[in-house]
Amino acid sequence: MNVDADARRERADRYLGDTEALLREVRTACLDDIVAASELLIEAFRATHALLICGNGGSAADAQHLATEFVSALTLDHPRPAMRAIALTTDTSALTAIANDYGADRMFARQVEAVGMNGDVLIAISTSGNSPNVVAAAEAAHTSGISVISLTGAAGGALASMADVAIRVPSTTTAHIQESHLAIEHLLAMLAERALYPDPA
Repeated sequence: MNVDADARRERADRYLGDTEALLREVRTACLDDIVAASELLIEAFRATHALLICGNGGSAADAQHLATEFVSALTLDHPRPAMRAIALTTDTSALTAIANDYGADRMFARQVEAVGMNGDVLIAISTSGNSPNVVAAAEAAHTSGISVISLTGAAGGALASMADVAIRVPSTTTAHIQESHLAIEHLLAMLAERALYPDPA
């Protein structure tokens, strides 16, 4: 193995080690908040309310991914009815029109105002916790009687202080925060669906 390959292997090993270590920290630091967030979701779905999800960039992809886990299926070996989840990141006509007419900071808030209802839940994803359009969505949610679950990094930012449940991944590294967010999102979907649609006895 040449020197460059050795260096790449060492870097890859170090990166994966950092990811592993952070997930261990998440297990300790975030578990209670994850369970509390799942309880908000379960209560909302049980009352036939909807889940709205938003985020920017990689977090926008997370929003779409998580909505799909609820609407389609988390795993095919656990059949259950579709669950009402909407990613606010997917309608390019709405996003661009709102950004053009009201400014990019309103692109999610305006959709919350349009489709959100009292009793729904918003999952607001921002690694910094300070993305203006995600913070504005949380503000609009509270005005409409919609509970807010935030997924952020360690600082939490403005978003965490506004959330009914704030899940703060104990890291300042964006990539590792996003990796942890994905694990948490899968877990939220699993906890909610298994509570509402248990395995048959």
